[in-house]
Amino acid sequence: MPRYRRLHVPAGTYFFTVTLADRSATTLTDEIDLLRSVYASVTAQHPVHCDAMVILPDQIHAVWTLPPDDADFSIRWKKIKSVFSRHCVASGYANRSRMRKGEKGIWQRRFWEHAIRDDADFVAHVNYCHFNPVKHGLVEHPEDWPYSTVHRTIRAAA
Repeated sequence: MPRYRRLHVPAGTYFFTVTLADRSATTLTDEIDLLRSVYASVTAQHPVHCDAMVILPDQIHAVWTLPPDDADFSIRWKKIKSVFSRHCVASGYANRSRMRKGEKGIWQRRFWEHAIRDDADFVAHVNYCHFNPVKHGLVEHPEDWPYSTVHRTIRAAA
């Protein structure tokens, strides 16, 4: 089994991209209530500070800050993906390898993470989250996308 190099920094801040296996699927927005419920239950067990997040039909982008003495972001994503898959009505493509591992084939197996280096990097990745629906042509303005923390950011600035 491959061993991926991941920078594990307790209390670190990270940017993540988590995607569906079928990039044309709309499962995440179709099942937004389930995703929100799963996220809440997982983060209740394994807290994070969500600095920014956007849910697109086929992917999630997030900036999280982990608690002191905790660098295990992988367990959080593993649980979010597995619990969501167990309760989701959608099905993906499960080849033999995925079936042997009990996977439904909804998610890409891994996720991409980036350790935030400084304030400028933080701002760039928060903005990336908030402007991603515009980039993908889903809306004209970030605040028009309902599944984003941009609304929380706007309220805090007011």
